[in-house]
Amino acid sequence: MAGDQKAKSKAEQAKGKAKEAAGRAVGNESVEAEGRAEQTKGDARQAKEKIKDTFKH
Repeated sequence: MAGDQKAKSKAEQAKGKAKEAAGRAVGNESVEAEGRAEQTKGDARQAKEKIKDTFKH
C-alpha cells in the first residue's frame, strides 16, 4: 500500500508540473494555479509517506 501511495504522489507532482507548464505556455493563470495546487498535494502526500516510513523502521 505504501508503494501505491508513493506512486500516486509522484503522478500528482508530474501531472501538476505539466498542467502548470501548459497554463504558463498559453497564458491561462487558472490552469497554472491548478497545476501548482496538484504539485502541492503530491508533495504533501509524499511527505506523509516519508513520515510513515520513518516510524516503521
